[in-house]
Formats: sequence, C-alpha cells, structure tokens
Amino acid sequence: MIGRQNISDKIRSAIDELIFAGGLPADSRINEVHLAEKLGVSRTPLREALHALAAENIVTCVPRRGFFVSPLTEQEFCDIYAIRPIIDPAALALAGLPSEARIAKLESLDKKLNNAANTNAAVDLDDAWHLELLSDCPNQVMMDMVRKMIHRTRRYELAYLRDQRNINNAVSEHAAVIDALRDGSMRSACAALRRNLTSGNAPILEWLRNTNLSEGSEQT
Repeated sequence: MIGRQNISDKIRSAIDELIFAGGLPADSRINEVHLAEKLGVSRTPLREALHALAAENIVTCVPRRGFFVSPLTEQEFCDIYAIRPIIDPAALALAGLPSEARIAKLESLDKKLNNAANTNAAVDLDDAWHLELLSDCPNQVMMDMVRKMIHRTRRYELAYLRDQRNINNAVSEHAAVIDALRDGSMRSACAALRRNLTSGNAPILEWLRNTNLSEGSEQT
C-alpha cells in the first residue's frame, strides 16, 4: 500500500519499477483498474502519475485507448544516447577535480558494481557512480538534465549490463576517468568519460535489432 505523503512521486516510482522489472512489458496496455488495485491507490493520482511518465516518454497515452508502455526503439536510443556524452563531460568540467574522499567513494562504488548481485543492482550502482562523479557541479539545470537522461536510459542499460563482460568494461572505463582526475588532467578525464558513455552503443543497438527481429518473426 502506498502512503498519502508524496503520493504522486511514489506512484511514479512504483510504476517505474514495474516497467523496469518487466512486470509491465514494452508495448503492453496498462490496465488502470488492476494497477490501481495493485498499488492500493485511487484512479485519480494514478492517472496523474501516468501523465507525468508520458511526458518523459516512459509510457504513451493513446486517446480513447489508454496508456501503453513505450517501446524500446533504435531512434529513441540514438537520440537519448547522443546527449549524455555532451552534458556529462561539461558537468564534470564545471565540477572540477574531485577530492580524495570523493575519489574513494567512486572506487568503492566500482567495487560494488563489479560484484553486483543482479542487473538492477548493477544499473543502480552505475547510475550512482556517475552522479557521485558530477556531484560538485554547480549548474543544477545541467544536473537535472543528467538525472532525466539517466532515468530515460534505464531500460536500455538493463539490457547492456545484464552481461558481466559489459560490467567489467564499465568498471575499467570508470577507472580511466579516475586515473585522469588523480593526474590532474580534466581534459583526459572528460575524454575518458565520453568513451564510457558511448562504448555501450554498439552492443545495445545489436540487442535492439535482434529483439526487433525476434518479435517480427514471432508475428509472422
């Protein structure tokens, strides 16, 4: 049962988790009556939360038909993943060289990421690493953009980080960012961060294409 305090945010988070965990698959229609009962809320705040998620393209509102879980597409992937290699290095440059205490936190998060219990935990830890890296950025508008992009890419990241080899790659790429920061080279750190934010593009695109082919063959 979801409590009354901050009910809209809690409903959004609950729907997010259902989508990310596969409880609400891509392209599926959301049964508002059943979902409201499942979450223990009324239809009005549920619809408010769904409209908010529609604004983020997590769900799609189809007039006279209701809400559907937005599909994962190559176009959305390419559009979203073109943004973070621009804004994250810019935010890092504004944040400046981190303290040793912050570097220690980053290294600790990487150790946990390398030993993540499951894919959801791996994505959570990877997101936490990036937010920790940029936490001294004074431009909160830029940081809000980063957080929104992290949220929108989560379903794609779940596909990427289900492979332990990709987790190992991410940890290695994170280490390159940290090494450059320790050496006092912001330019090298930003370049390493851009590499980290683009290295998963090809594997995710391949996964998307294979998924689309598989779904297409099932329909024929």
